[in-house]
Amino acid sequence: MDIVFIEDLKVDTVIGIYDWERQIRQTISIDLEMAHDIQPAALEDTIDKCLDYKSVAKRVISFVEESEFQLVETLAEKIAEIIRTEFNVPWLKLKLSKPGAVRGSKNVGVLIERGAKG
Repeated sequence: MDIVFIEDLKVDTVIGIYDWERQIRQTISIDLEMAHDIQPAALEDTIDKCLDYKSVAKRVISFVEESEFQLVETLAEKIAEIIRTEFNVPWLKLKLSKPGAVRGSKNVGVLIERGAKG
């Protein structure tokens, strides 16, 4: 199985359960690993057969910037659903980090896997 990845995609959004969090935008970080057979694209040397990571990133950025979820869990699930359905990705691993959410830690967040690894 081949993996197409996007690492440390930073997006500003409204996220959190506290009143003060609902009034500001916070930066989250997203790491994605997505299953995709790269051989057809490599053989033809054409983007038509690729999982276009730029399109994936633009879609995720647009969605996250417009969202206002309370939980990182909800945001992670929605992002995974978009990628799997709109980009026909059979399996993905998504790490969503909320830097600075817990004093003394670099990051907190969730790491999920969805779909069949193949």
